[in-house]
Amino acid sequence: MSSALAADKPAGSHPDAHVGELVAKATASKKDLLLKGDAKCTGCHDEVDDTGVAPPTMLELRPSVLAIGKTKHGTNADSRTPTCTDCHGASESHRGHKGSGKPPKTDRVFTKGTKTSSDIRSEACLSCHQKDSQRNFWAGSTHPSHDVACSSCHNVHAAKDKVRDKATQSEVCFTCHKEQRAQVNKPSHHPVMEGKVACSDCHNVHGSPGPKLMTRGSVVETCYTCHMEKRGPFAHSHQPVAEDCSNCHNPHGTTAESMLKSRPPFLCNSCHTPHAPIQPSLAAGPGAANSVPGWFNGSVITQGRGCLNCHTQIHGSNNPNGVDPTKDLTPQRFFR
Repeated sequence: MSSALAADKPAGSHPDAHVGELVAKATASKKDLLLKGDAKCTGCHDEVDDTGVAPPTMLELRPSVLAIGKTKHGTNADSRTPTCTDCHGASESHRGHKGSGKPPKTDRVFTKGTKTSSDIRSEACLSCHQKDSQRNFWAGSTHPSHDVACSSCHNVHAAKDKVRDKATQSEVCFTCHKEQRAQVNKPSHHPVMEGKVACSDCHNVHGSPGPKLMTRGSVVETCYTCHMEKRGPFAHSHQPVAEDCSNCHNPHGTTAESMLKSRPPFLCNSCHTPHAPIQPSLAAGPGAANSVPGWFNGSVITQGRGCLNCHTQIHGSNNPNGVDPTKDLTPQRFFR
């Protein structure tokens, strides 16, 4: 195309004077490269864009546009494969630009810093993908409510989309969720950075009827997809566990063992009154002048301070603990 420009440009004319006519000629004579009817676009946006080398009159380069041929969106054998204009619009003013200056933008621009609204950008994708049951709840969910479009995370033209690869998906999510980036780098964490767990294993970023974009209807049901042994049913259930695992755990990562928000006994004491150990001077026994009512328990005074040393089955227990529930209403202790 650069040689055509050099041959057809009249002497002394403006360098961009006949760009529109030359683009029309190149488009008319060029065959489709990848998609049906893409000649109208690849007449300009061809392999030159991939190399990053272009003549002076080539404006608004789109790098690696032809890499879409290596993706599912470039599969000609699939009747559902979109064309350039299906996503970017007809863009007649862009294609028919003549004269100097930058050409007008296409109807839908997906590059970083675009002024095309997120709703319009996402509409190009949802016209096909909203039929998928995983994307039924996109409208009104967290991401579109914060002006996030499909193209904010996905790179359709890339041969390898980072967000669809478990090993690199977190890089895309962490560009916004910086707090979670710090948490997954703490000593106790899910193996996100190791590439064994991805954000999408727990969250459906396209929308969910559950809280926090969970893949299931609740936090606990999502956790049970991997931690089945915590599901039960148990004869004696721990109510905070049945409500929400994040009452005690931070699944992204903490400095405490087992991703607990804080280590026992401090975590347990946020709900339960500590019964022991206490200062020996206060353990004089019931009825003594210096005793503390309700705090004395001689059996645990000399034992370790971790609640889980004794209460090992904290997620639920089937141990009757020697108590007849028909005669004694003493609560169960989640012992082994």
